[in-house]
Amino acid sequence: MSSHTNDPRQPSAARPYVAPQIAPQDLPIDYAGFIAVIFGVAGVMFRYKLSSWLALIFCAQSVANMRNVENDLKQVMMAMMFSLMGLITNYFGPPRPGKQS
Repeated sequence: MSSHTNDPRQPSAARPYVAPQIAPQDLPIDYAGFIAVIFGVAGVMFRYKLSSWLALIFCAQSVANMRNVENDLKQVMMAMMFSLMGLITNYFGPPRPGKQS
């Protein structure tokens, strides 16, 4: 057990952290949102179930890490719609041509 007299920290000098303001155009690219759009389009176009599920997962990751609501929300909603359309057409649509079921 250490004594409080040898503690070098100064509680009176402690200040809460304030994040610096960053302009929306200077924010880093949302790679999860971009990958979600790519997988969503691939899921709809090529009817890959795995691609649609991955798009949904990357959408959730992009929503969790969203920084700029105005710009990111459009991209995430587009990716979400593509992934949902892909899942609906894969599970409820007609079977893929050339596939035996």
